[in-house]
Amino acid sequence: MTGESKALSLTIALLFIISASLLATITTASSIPQPPRDQTVVIGGGLWSPPTNFNPLVPWSATTGTIGLIYETLYLYIPNLNKWIPWIASDMPKWINSTAIEIKLRNAYWWDGKPITSEDIKFTYYTLPKEIPSLYYANILSYLINVATPDARTVIFKFNATSMNYPQFYYYLYTLPILPEHIYQPIIKKVGMKILKMPIVGASKPEDIVGSGMYRVYYTTSDTLYYVRADNWWGKAYFGLPGPKYIKYIMVFSNQVAIAMLVRGDLDWSNFFIPGVPTLVNRYNFLVTFYKTKPYYLPANVAVLFMNVHKAPLNDPRFRKALYYAIDIDRIINEVYQGAVEKANPVGLINIPAWQQFLAKDLIEKFGYKYDPKMAEKLLNEAGYVDRNGDGWRDLPNGTTIDLKIIVPYGWTDWMQAAIIIADCLKAVGIKAEASFPAYGVYADKMYKGEFDLLINNFGSFVSISPWTYYEWLLWPDAPKIGQYSWSGNFGRFYNKTIRSLLEEISHTPLSNINKLKQLYRELELVLLQQMPYIPLWYNAAWFQATTIYWTGWPTSGNPYGMPLTWPGTWQYGGLLTLLHLKSMKVTGTTTSHTVSPTQTTTSPQVTIPAKTTTSTTLTHKTSSTPISTTPAITTSTPTTTPVPASSNATYGIIVAIIIIGIIVGVIIWWRKR
Repeated sequence: MTGESKALSLTIALLFIISASLLATITTASSIPQPPRDQTVVIGGGLWSPPTNFNPLVPWSATTGTIGLIYETLYLYIPNLNKWIPWIASDMPKWINSTAIEIKLRNAYWWDGKPITSEDIKFTYYTLPKEIPSLYYANILSYLINVATPDARTVIFKFNATSMNYPQFYYYLYTLPILPEHIYQPIIKKVGMKILKMPIVGASKPEDIVGSGMYRVYYTTSDTLYYVRADNWWGKAYFGLPGPKYIKYIMVFSNQVAIAMLVRGDLDWSNFFIPGVPTLVNRYNFLVTFYKTKPYYLPANVAVLFMNVHKAPLNDPRFRKALYYAIDIDRIINEVYQGAVEKANPVGLINIPAWQQFLAKDLIEKFGYKYDPKMAEKLLNEAGYVDRNGDGWRDLPNGTTIDLKIIVPYGWTDWMQAAIIIADCLKAVGIKAEASFPAYGVYADKMYKGEFDLLINNFGSFVSISPWTYYEWLLWPDAPKIGQYSWSGNFGRFYNKTIRSLLEEISHTPLSNINKLKQLYRELELVLLQQMPYIPLWYNAAWFQATTIYWTGWPTSGNPYGMPLTWPGTWQYGGLLTLLHLKSMKVTGTTTSHTVSPTQTTTSPQVTIPAKTTTSTTLTHKTSSTPISTTPAITTSTPTTTPVPASSNATYGIIVAIIIIGIIVGVIIWWRKR
């Protein structure tokens, strides 16, 4: 055979393989029946890239539902109620003595029929971080010295009394997914730390993962994730089964598309930031938000203005205080959010029970921080930041003009508007400032390396069992110097010996010692008010909109059983309970009219609901819900097109396959005619 003949043969063979593979994929996809709409809850707001990563050991990049729906935690924690719900655990933790906690387990099972035992708990909390030192929660070994398993349903955690970190351990009780030792241990022995790079552990495809949760993967497309209820779920005996048989989780990158889908009934449960919600709620009687009026949502995290405290004049606490007085936060809340978020207090403690008890309200009142541009100008003048060269802008004492940039990621529209308002406010008191919108990757690099002037971020400020998680992220004492990556927080690189000592003492204090903790937090907040190393702006909301067209039973202020969140890593805050509460409108025999509510307002901004569309250039802000950890929060870029339905994907695939086959035939005919 000649070289040309061999090349032709190889080309034809390759084309046949490609077309056969495409046809096999199409056949598989088309053979999977589409779930009935009245048995499916359609969710959006937490899927921002193709659903391909289901590795619970890298939660910052794992597909939503990996932790919660597939792999479960020992407990659920409901922040708005400060309530614990034993999940895999059967009871609340019991202190045996000052250095040991006992936890009993329910009669729970993995999907392969094997029981969840105390050995799985030990493996997750103790063995895994020992064998994989770079695991994101490996710092637990600084105080967890052993885990005993006296029987299959009893776990005893043993701690080092001097290094015990109480708030972190309790945080891990409701955030660490319990993993099957019989699946994971053999893989670790074979690949070691490479397990962290595996998109799926213990299976060749997500449908075959062995988890323990109430839903397993049904199938995936490039832009849609389908879950199917595990009807043999062990929790059925304790909690019953969730209402929806199927979950369809979709990618949507446009505010207007999300609004249209919600109003048309194509989206049941939204965790998007959607502007104009106050108008929509008053217009459509089938729309649900947690509150019927302002602020409409529960608070979820703190939007913080970080300041690079190593760069003049931001290294001067007098200048930082002046910035607080200069910024009109109420303007941001009203113009950007229509009152759908709440203004943060000067230390940033969210209004949830676990945090508010440690807010030193008398200190807040004493310092009296508020929007007061006259006070800002007074402080700036007294500190010597005046216009020295007559160009209309304030200068440093050496005559250099102060020129600040406020960065937020491009496409995060609400933060972009907020940054513009902040720049306007600073200009009003003579400070040259500009809002800048780099691509997310550039923004993140500048943030983690501390190479910025001002930026807005909220990644590690999520509501939790203790404000320690928030302050530790905000003020992380071990943050490296500027230019090195600070994955765990303290992006402005503020360091204070008193703060460091207080954070450490708080971590070593039992959560039950309320009086001591109040005093420690008071001392910490005093330093913050004196130094103003960062500015809490507003409490970013737990964005939640739903409809009662197909499903009812949503959590609201009248029935506040949980936070209805589905962002990655947040299902255990109330999303799982929401699924258990949902009831099909078809089953209940209830119908919902798509009529305009008679209480429609006329003063709210108008919101246009577009017709069904396939593309949009309006980008939505992606709210982060990354847990506090020693790892980076990974955020994907935001495309500008809406997802293509699975049926369309199959159609395109068929067309491509036909084209490839046509090419093969054409090549053969051409070759023979030579």
